[in-house]
Amino acid sequence: MPSAQKRKFQYMKQNGLILWLTGLSGAGKTTIAQRLENTLRKQRYLVELLDGDIIRQNLSQGLGFTKEDRDINVRRVGYVANLLSRNGVIVIVSLISPYRAVRDELRYSSDNFVEIYVNAPIEVCEARDIKGLYAKARNGQIKFFTGIDDPYEEPRNPQITCYSAKETIDESVVKILIWLEKANQLPQLVLSGQGCF
Repeated sequence: MPSAQKRKFQYMKQNGLILWLTGLSGAGKTTIAQRLENTLRKQRYLVELLDGDIIRQNLSQGLGFTKEDRDINVRRVGYVANLLSRNGVIVIVSLISPYRAVRDELRYSSDNFVEIYVNAPIEVCEARDIKGLYAKARNGQIKFFTGIDDPYEEPRNPQITCYSAKETIDESVVKILIWLEKANQLPQLVLSGQGCF
């Protein structure tokens, strides 16, 4: 049996799923997404992480930060996420995706779409900002920065909300996993004593 075929059988049979993490820059989306990805991989789920910064460098290079360009970016990521999820992949998306309408558009046009709001006060996000992006935005060096001179529209009915200023990364990840288990979205998930990391 070819090695690629052997690897294929190492993963358990699963339905595709889109876990869409939205929130302000610095809220903790990528950190939670990476920990969630590692946790699921350890349990042999087939997982792909689509991170906003990496997507900008590859799939959406050349787009700016106007509302129109942001919506195009979100739709592109949504299209890729849908393709992967239709083929049985759990897709974790970590993307600011600030506008409610385009998120809702994806939510209603996708199967098994789970909106996860990574909620953190802007003061906390600014304190975490090692790149100094918030300071540059406040000084006018960066235009259309979400939360400063461009709006972030909070989800009205996210399936899951992670309060990253109050919860540890592991607590947020466990919250997501427990919700998915209760919603019967992850077959054979092991949450024994929450020692799934």
